[in-house]
Amino acid sequence: MEPNTLLDAILDEAGVSHAGLAARINHLGRRRGLALRYEHTAVARWLKGQRPRGQVPDLICEILGERLRRPVGLADIGLSGPGTPQAPGTPLSGFVERATALWRSDEQQRPHVVAAPALTGTSAIIPVWEWENPPEDFDVSRDGVTRVGMADIEMLRAARTHYEQMYRKAGGIATRARIVGFLNTEAAPLLRGSYSDATGRQLHRATGGLVAVAGICAYDSDSLGLAQRYFHQALRLAKASGDRGLGAYVIALLVNQSLFVREYRQAVAFAEAALRTAGGQLTPALSADLHAMQAKAYARLGDGAGALDCIRRAEAAAERIRPGMEPAETGYVQPGLVNVQVAEALLSLGDLRAAREQADAAVDTPAHDRGRVHRLAMLTHIELRQGDADRAVANAAEMTEQARGMESQRLRDRLRAVREHLAETGSSATDEAADLIDEVLRVPL
Repeated sequence: MEPNTLLDAILDEAGVSHAGLAARINHLGRRRGLALRYEHTAVARWLKGQRPRGQVPDLICEILGERLRRPVGLADIGLSGPGTPQAPGTPLSGFVERATALWRSDEQQRPHVVAAPALTGTSAIIPVWEWENPPEDFDVSRDGVTRVGMADIEMLRAARTHYEQMYRKAGGIATRARIVGFLNTEAAPLLRGSYSDATGRQLHRATGGLVAVAGICAYDSDSLGLAQRYFHQALRLAKASGDRGLGAYVIALLVNQSLFVREYRQAVAFAEAALRTAGGQLTPALSADLHAMQAKAYARLGDGAGALDCIRRAEAAAERIRPGMEPAETGYVQPGLVNVQVAEALLSLGDLRAAREQADAAVDTPAHDRGRVHRLAMLTHIELRQGDADRAVANAAEMTEQARGMESQRLRDRLRAVREHLAETGSSATDEAADLIDEVLRVPL
C-alpha cells in the first residue's frame, strides 16, 4: 500500500490528531444514524494506505472542510480512487500536491512514510513505463502567488550541488534532513508558484535534480521505500522538464537500488529503458554507468556472455567521456568508477585476476572520499580471496580511516562485509584490521 501523504498533510494543516479525527467521525456518524466506533489506530491504518469504508471518506471531507473553512474533496485527502495509489502519470498539478505532501511527511518523520516498504512488481515498473511513453506534458505553466524567475532556478541548482557535496563528505544520514527541509521551505512554494512553460521546464528540471539527491540520501539512510518514491518523483519531474538525460540519470539510481535489493532482471530492464529512451541526450558518462551496472546484474544472473558484452560497452563509453561536457548530475561518474563496477562483475563471474586488475586501476585513480571507500573495499575483498592478506590489511585500514565521520548505512554495509572477510582469514594482522572496523561501527548513527 502507498502511504496517504495527502491525508497526513491536511490533518497536520487542520491541527487534528488521529484520536481527534476518529472522535469527530464517530460523532458526525451518530448524527447521520451510523454506529461508528473508530479509534486512533484506524486513522493510522488510513495513513499507511488503507481506504476507510463506506461513507467515512465523505465524513472526513466534511470534518476537515469545516475545520479549514474551505471545500475539501476526496482528491484533497488522497481518497479519490478505489484504494489504489495514483501513479506518477497523474496531471502535473495533482502530482505536485502529492510530492510536496511526501516531503512534509518526511520532514516530520512520519513513521508510515519513513518506514514505507519498497514497491514491487507492477507498481515499481509503472513510473518507468510512464516516463518512457506518451502522453508528454505539452504545457507546464502555472498560475500561483509567487512569480518564479531564473534567480530561483539558479538557487535550486546551487542547492543540488551543495547537498550532493555534503552527501559525499558526510553521508546521506547527515544530509537528508537538510535537503528535505530545503525542499519544503524553498522548492515547494516555487512549484506552486507562477511561471511560463519555458521557465516551468527549467524549474521542474532543477527540482528533479534536488529530489533525486533526496532519494539518494534516503537510500543511504536505509529508507528504501522512501528512496524509491523520491526517485519516482524525480522521474516525473524529469518528464515534465522534457530532459530525457535527466530521466535516464534517475533511472540509473533505480537500477542501483534494484541491484542492492537483488532484483537483477529489473535492473537490466530499467537500464535498457534508459539506454533506449534517452537517445541523443544520453551522455557517455551515463551510458558507461548504465552498461556497467547491467554487467553486474548479468553476472549475478550467471550470464557471462551478457556481462562481458556490457563490460565492453561500458569501457567504450567511458573512453568518450570529456570533462566539462557532462551535466552536473553525472559528475559521480568519475575516472575509476567504471573500473570498480567492472571489478565487481568480474568477481561475480569468478575471474579474480581480471577483477583485481580493474580494482587496482580504480584505487590508483583519485576519487572523492566516499568513492574511495567503495573502491578500497572492493580491492580488499579481492585480495583476501586471492590470499594476499598483507595488502588486504593495509587497504582495509585506509578504507576504515577514510570512512570515519561519514554517516551512511551503505558505507557501513561495506565495512561490515570487509570485516567478515577479514575475520574468516583468521590471522593476527587481519584480526587487528577487523578491530579497527569494529571501532568505527561501535559509534551509533
